[in-house]
Amino acid sequence: MKISFDLWPEGKRKALTLSYDDGNYADRQLVEIMDKYGIRGAFHLNSSRLGQDNMLTKEEIKELFKNQEVSVHTVTHPFTEFIPNDVLLLEAHEDRKALEELVGYPVKGMSYPMGSYNENTARKLEEFGIVYSRTTKPTNNFNIPEDFMKWHPTCHHKVENLMELTKTFKEIERAGRPWLFYVWGHSYEFNREDNWNVIEEFCEYIGGDETIWYATNIEIYNYLRNLKRLEFSADCKMVQNPTAATLWFSVDGEKISVAPGEIKPL
Repeated sequence: MKISFDLWPEGKRKALTLSYDDGNYADRQLVEIMDKYGIRGAFHLNSSRLGQDNMLTKEEIKELFKNQEVSVHTVTHPFTEFIPNDVLLLEAHEDRKALEELVGYPVKGMSYPMGSYNENTARKLEEFGIVYSRTTKPTNNFNIPEDFMKWHPTCHHKVENLMELTKTFKEIERAGRPWLFYVWGHSYEFNREDNWNVIEEFCEYIGGDETIWYATNIEIYNYLRNLKRLEFSADCKMVQNPTAATLWFSVDGEKISVAPGEIKPL
């Protein structure tokens, strides 16, 4: 019997998530496009910048991102690899507190300002309660991250081969391991470069596909974490799901779902 953890919710084999930084007012237009096509992701905000020129206001955050995730980007946007641990704690913890007050749920994810991090940064933030943090290093593949505190995206939205990657992801049938397509950027880049058509065409092409799970960053993390909590019998002929989420995997190629609290023979 071969057990493979190769499925996302509803037995899908592919997942897509986006990630955008800083909280510029252009997020409004980006969210409108993403919501239109059912695309989801995380928006990483600097709480001290909200309400400043060209930035979002605190009052609009909860409603604007109701279908998305709000995530940490530190209070003041420093190079995190160069600051002392106590300042790093303050930057992450105070940003979490401020954002949680605005959205009304625990904020546990993050992206590194300017892509600045090192091993100490990653491990300290993990100790401080951050469960994932996105880098700016592209992988150009659809693999699951080995370390969520060094979550490397597939690509930036401005790469020349964006649509080539997108077509590969959408059109190729996948088996053996789940695929994850992760695109990141800054919404103000679309204004600066006058190319809103790039994200509109991307979302229109990739959206509305029943074989793809459209998820936020934290949903990706939580689902994979819950998969690791499945409890198998010694002979792997039974499985129990101790989590509050329905989980999926395959046995000898057959898709299996296990409801919350369920014990299922395999």
